Amino acid sequence: MSLESLNTELLACRKCPRLVAWREEVARIKRRAYRDWEYWGKPVPGFGDPRARVMAVGLAPGAHGSNRTGRMFTGDASGEFLYAALFRAGFANQPESRYRDDGLTLKNLYITAVCRCAPPGNKPSPQEIANCQPYMAQEIEIIQPRILVALGRVAFERILRIIYVGQPTSNDCPSPVTFAPGAAYQLMTGHRLLCSYHPSRQNTQTGRLTPKMFDEVWTNTRELLDATLQQISSPL
Repeated sequence: MSLESLNTELLACRKCPRLVAWREEVARIKRRAYRDWEYWGKPVPGFGDPRARVMAVGLAPGAHGSNRTGRMFTGDASGEFLYAALFRAGFANQPESRYRDDGLTLKNLYITAVCRCAPPGNKPSPQEIANCQPYMAQEIEIIQPRILVALGRVAFERILRIIYVGQPTSNDCPSPVTFAPGAAYQLMTGHRLLCSYHPSRQNTQTGRLTPKMFDEVWTNTRELLDATLQQISSPL
């Protein structure tokens, strides 16, 4: 399956009645500050370099962010925090993202999420997360990233469920691999997995996640990527 065909399937998805109703209600009623916008109001596809060696995984679209703009981490405070850090680390060509066609491009990075529809209260249910899992699993299969960056515990746990399918640890996270912001793991599949708090306003405004902490995650990611690219290009 190609990314194009996967996204075509995704855009038609209506597996979760609660999420379908919420994303469409938000798109219809709108927030006053965005009353002139035509909200996206659909599942949000992944975004970035289709040949990326790095994949970042968030939780779900924001009601008035990605659900409005139609692009991951675009148009809200989480995106402002994320793309500024990606720009500093050399993964993005500009430090902000306000709408889908604002010229933002990513290099060697693809951004996706556990859930593709905006959930009420930013809290998808376990069943809604499970319904959406095949889309991220397919993205990983198509893109074949070497490095995965989990933005939050839910993303971390979902990545492990997908990566370890068919492995002895498929039902449980291997004991040495636990979510710890700033941690980096070498998985038995050969993937590298890095952890960060999600760049939500709740985390960034309380100081739980600072720009310095987030920069360290992306600096480590950049160093791992450079080492990976060097290994690929070096003769055996």
